[in-house]
Amino acid sequence: MALLARTGRHRQRYENHFRLVSGCIPYRLKPSVENHTGDLINRLEVLMISSPNRHDLVFPKGGWENDETMHEAACREALEEAGVRGVIHGTALGVWEFRSKSSEKSCSLEGSCRGYMFALEVTEELDCWPEQASHKRRWVNEMEAKQLCRYPWMCEALATCIRVLSSRLALPAPELSEPAKHCLFKPTECVDSAIDTCC
Repeated sequence: MALLARTGRHRQRYENHFRLVSGCIPYRLKPSVENHTGDLINRLEVLMISSPNRHDLVFPKGGWENDETMHEAACREALEEAGVRGVIHGTALGVWEFRSKSSEKSCSLEGSCRGYMFALEVTEELDCWPEQASHKRRWVNEMEAKQLCRYPWMCEALATCIRVLSSRLALPAPELSEPAKHCLFKPTECVDSAIDTCC
């Protein structure tokens, strides 16, 4: 049976004029081999997606709807936009406020978003997915991700993701930039309280 993407905003959640958004950073770790030092940066690949007529990339994200949990929304967006399933970390990487693409230059409250981002360990890549006509997927390393990422707040989420994974996997942590400036909430030294499998 073909998978279909959700459309419309009739189930969309809002909070104090902010549209609530949930997304994830899909990742995988290459096996540790002799020519790698074993540190996270050398092994980590993240999955990013493109948009039509753009050269930069983003991580899967979209509206958190009222009939699903925040984790379910992040998993659904990963499936719809990037065609992947996996294990999502239960603790959010952080919460960021940003403007939607269509209202970035507006001064009104309309178009304000509050986004929750999670790490998602990919366990399955589908050959066909609902939004593959709009979004092409691409595995990149950490340096490529920072260069190609469309939004500064997504770069901040990536830096947090790397810190969290380094702690969780007991791998050497790389030197990273200062704490996020746009982040409203970021768990410190996150140890996941829950991990869910996205089916």
